[in-house]
Amino acid sequence: MKKLLLVRHAKSSWKDPSLPDAERPLNRRGERDAREMGKRLAQRSVRLDLIISSPAKRAIATAKRMAKELDSDKRIVEEEKLYDAGARQILAVIRSADDEHDAIMLVAHNPGVTDLVNQISGVQLDNIPTCGIVELTYAVEAWKEIALAKPVDFSFDYPKNV
Repeated sequence: MKKLLLVRHAKSSWKDPSLPDAERPLNRRGERDAREMGKRLAQRSVRLDLIISSPAKRAIATAKRMAKELDSDKRIVEEEKLYDAGARQILAVIRSADDEHDAIMLVAHNPGVTDLVNQISGVQLDNIPTCGIVELTYAVEAWKEIALAKPVDFSFDYPKNV
């Protein structure tokens, strides 16, 4: 079984318009939402083997805050290919993951995250909001197989889903 958590980074700050896109930090709401979503995962006893994140400051900050709430000591791997990636590029990163990892959280950007979920889940979502999490479980042994398999479990959560 392989468990994949696809996360859209939390809300970023536009306070300093001179910052390059990749350098934008989380705003206060983004920080709060990332902690809250991490707590929700922890309440469900989610355990991760690997966290992969876009190198954008807002994505890394989201991953770190969620990992802290999950009490995850897993190192966050920054993957350049996830910055501004479409569904195909995100899927390529997932498919290249080591099969020794059974539970992976990937933090990236829209529209790529929503597009990928729509391609591999069998569910059609209009938009994954900031800090939204889609959790997919597949009855496969290798990450390469998920694009061809149907998930055996699907969940979708986001900060305003109270």
